[in-house]
Amino acid sequence: MNSEEKVIYSRQVVEFAASANEYCKYLEGSKDINGIEILKVMQRILSFIYLRASLLPLLEPVMEEANEKTVTEFDWTRMHDNLLSKMGNNDPFPVVLSEGDPSDGLYTGSIAESLTDIYQDLKDFVASYKSGNEDVMNDAVWEVLMNFEEFWGKKLLTVLSAIHTVLYSEAEGKDDNDEPGDDESV
Repeated sequence: MNSEEKVIYSRQVVEFAASANEYCKYLEGSKDINGIEILKVMQRILSFIYLRASLLPLLEPVMEEANEKTVTEFDWTRMHDNLLSKMGNNDPFPVVLSEGDPSDGLYTGSIAESLTDIYQDLKDFVASYKSGNEDVMNDAVWEVLMNFEEFWGKKLLTVLSAIHTVLYSEAEGKDDNDEPGDDESV
């Protein structure tokens, strides 16, 4: 094995691939799960994915062409719409952009959109990584890390903050307004 082959099978990469796969499988199976339960799981798994992504090794791409994308517009829309229906009024959240951001200011984010965007990058990674083709696997690791650094890592942190707000304001609201059926078993 050369050194790049060892890296794509390293513990850091395999554990990231496993957590990315769990994230995708959970969201794909969330049709019958309520929004708050989804957010409770997302709170835990997103933290873990962020940690695992931050430990990925920096590789150089080896192929001239980008890896094939597996998440279609239809797939994205179906996932987004399912999550949006589950989130209801908890979906929108305020996002304050950083000072250096060209679109400096405040805008409204969407939990469903953020989770779906992260899903798209992770699902594309998982599909390429599972291919067994070491060049494809190498470039999948490189691409997911580049996208993490530039795009979905920030999105993950922002949506995790929104999820935190929903979960803990939800808990406070239940204390003030207990309604029948609101009790959850722990």
